[in-house]
Amino acid sequence: MTIQWRYTNRDDLGILSLSGYLGTEAVARFAGAVGWALARGKGPVILDLTALHGWSPAGQVAVLDAARRLAEHDRALELAAIPADGSIVPAGEQPPIAVHCDLATALTAHQPLRGRSHQEWRTADWAGEGAPPVV
Repeated sequence: MTIQWRYTNRDDLGILSLSGYLGTEAVARFAGAVGWALARGKGPVILDLTALHGWSPAGQVAVLDAARRLAEHDRALELAAIPADGSIVPAGEQPPIAVHCDLATALTAHQPLRGRSHQEWRTADWAGEGAPPVV
């Protein structure tokens, strides 16, 4: 199993939503999604894990790598709704990662967002919120 992703760019932050399982085979795809976020947004990136079924130790390391990669561009990574099967354990020098219980809480931390514009991109098989119904 791999991941699907959706990136929503707002004026002052980005939301990278994942679904599926972030395991070893999904790390490259996740790194590509982080690159997409770096190229198309500004401000912090909220990693929305609401639809993620779980993650392996390699997936957790990939998230830590993403935090370092974003920090190199003066951008922060924040987590929303981490999977119940594990939490991130920082190793060594690590940029701070804010953890929110859900996406709504993460967005509230960045108020006001109402009336701001946004753009959205996703993989073809995205089945999360905002996806067309499957027939």
